[in-house]
Amino acid sequence: MTISELETAHGSAGVAAAMAGPHSSSDIDTLRAKFYQLYIAVEQSPAATAITDTEGRIEYVNRRFLEVTGYSREELIGKTPAMIRSGLTPDIVYRDLWQTLRSGQVWRGELQNRKKSGELYWEAETITPVRDDSGQIVRFVAVKEDITERKRQEEELRLLASVFQTGQATLITDPEMRIERVNQAFTDITGYLPEEVIGHTPRLFKSGRHDKAFYAQLWQEVLETGHWQGEIWNRNKYGEIYPLWQSITAVSDEAGKVRHYIAVFHNIAERKRLEEELEQQATRDHLTGAHNRRAFDTAMRKAIRQAERSDNTFSLLLFDIDRFKSVNDQHGHETGDVILKRLATLVSQTLRSTDLLARWGGEEFAVLLQDTSASGASTFAERLRQQVAETRLHGLAVTISLGIAEYHRGESPDEMLARADGALYRAKRAGRNRVGVADSSP
Repeated sequence: MTISELETAHGSAGVAAAMAGPHSSSDIDTLRAKFYQLYIAVEQSPAATAITDTEGRIEYVNRRFLEVTGYSREELIGKTPAMIRSGLTPDIVYRDLWQTLRSGQVWRGELQNRKKSGELYWEAETITPVRDDSGQIVRFVAVKEDITERKRQEEELRLLASVFQTGQATLITDPEMRIERVNQAFTDITGYLPEEVIGHTPRLFKSGRHDKAFYAQLWQEVLETGHWQGEIWNRNKYGEIYPLWQSITAVSDEAGKVRHYIAVFHNIAERKRLEEELEQQATRDHLTGAHNRRAFDTAMRKAIRQAERSDNTFSLLLFDIDRFKSVNDQHGHETGDVILKRLATLVSQTLRSTDLLARWGGEEFAVLLQDTSASGASTFAERLRQQVAETRLHGLAVTISLGIAEYHRGESPDEMLARADGALYRAKRAGRNRVGVADSSP
């Protein structure tokens, strides 16, 4: 825009008014030079600047205004700033703005506007009334500062403050993972006061339950995606190890450089306890604590799949208490229940961690012996039979009969169970307190 265009846009109240009167040619040239300097200063100002008439119609905008809004001068001149309104600024703000300006006072405030592209942005504005020689307001000058980044940071701080006030434990570290700040929930969960952890790294809380590969994968995900969440076990100030659900977020600056890491977590020990309790209810016999038939069936099918993929085998052992009905009839069902529980405990103590005991129903139990042939299962079964016979359960002498079947490739669970059950039946028919072994051929 040239000076003459600016004069035309501003009319006699602008440049022409300043140059009117009994001025010499040199005076006019001086005024023109000063006005040009002023124009250049405003045009190149880093602050977006607009001049409007008293009705708010735009007469002039500088280069920065165009850069911020994305509009051209042709699209703006003659229009009102309603063009860039976002519709998100409350109407009361605009009522206050116009009331202030029409009273001849300077208005200062913040407006959320919208660029030509549709992008929202924030501006801090100072709008000043301009008066003529008679004191009448003839136009307004608005100087705007883009404060979008500041508002974003303020919102982050508000969110951070709200996180700090919740029950979620929160800690903030620097890029080197040195702790800078923690909240009260952090202290409540870990037992550590802020002064005991600030300057340290979260290695202070390691439980020893995770290997290096776990942490390597965790940090790889943080570095690649900026975020990780999952279950992790930590150690509190008192040495107690407990499970957490934790999220870690990398906070970067505009250049993409990490400035902070924020970890938010909560104790899930109670949830884990409830999960274990539900698992117990779903897979365990409520009386003896042994696995139930559902869990045993799942384990057996898994053992069959593993055996089919390898040269390993396994054996199934079924046993029940001899003449258990007589025990219940003579001593009562409460005594019978105690015997069942103590028998399950005794058997469990003889098993390896890879084996599995289940209550099959009534006084009958099943044992899955991993990587065990029929001969190995027979040795175990005979030893177990003798141990039970020599142990008084709740003051009573009881015996068990056992049947064994080794897995045959291609055999179904029902077929294997039928063979083991047949071996148990033969042991009982032979006089009880015996071990029966199913035929080696399928």
